[in-house]
Amino acid sequence: MISRVSRFFILCVVLAGFHSPAMAMAPDEVVKETANGVLDRIKQEREILQANPEKLYALIDQLVIPNFDFISMSKWVLGNNWKSASDAQRTEFVEQFKTLLVNTYAKALLEYSDQEIKFYPTETTDRPNLAVVRTELTGGAQPFPVAYRMYQKNDRWKVVDVTVDGVSLVSTYRGSFATQIKKEGFDSLLKQLADKNARLEGDLKGGS
Repeated sequence: MISRVSRFFILCVVLAGFHSPAMAMAPDEVVKETANGVLDRIKQEREILQANPEKLYALIDQLVIPNFDFISMSKWVLGNNWKSASDAQRTEFVEQFKTLLVNTYAKALLEYSDQEIKFYPTETTDRPNLAVVRTELTGGAQPFPVAYRMYQKNDRWKVVDVTVDGVSLVSTYRGSFATQIKKEGFDSLLKQLADKNARLEGDLKGGS
């Protein structure tokens, strides 16, 4: 399940390039306006990015990293294990988890194949600082739903979870991470993430 979720999640991650303050705009308006510009950039720079995959990191740093709340994501994905972790373990986990997502983004962005996106109005929740933006990828055999759970922080909307075809990224990783911690401990999870990141970076630099 993780690989399937990750593959489609990353194909959609260009939707998360929110690089302007979002307080004056509804979350769905921010997604739609920014996504169209990011998709155009991916199309225009496809050959450059394929020839120089490392340039994807600059693109991600500019358009994606500032717009994800990795600390909140880390707290939710670890659940009670966040509370029992040391400060050093928490810091290392946030960094490794962020790196995992960045490496996966970079690899999958190379595979983006001009899917079209359908946008839906923002869905509000019982908390004014939380909202859900639903989209669909079209162009395949059937529409593929992707929903972004967003949190308003410091007058700006940030992504804290992504649900792909009904499967939450945070919930999926939470299960696998909890299993690893229970079996072999927190440090074992950190090592597993570091090893996986090293492999992903090697694959990207090797052009595989």
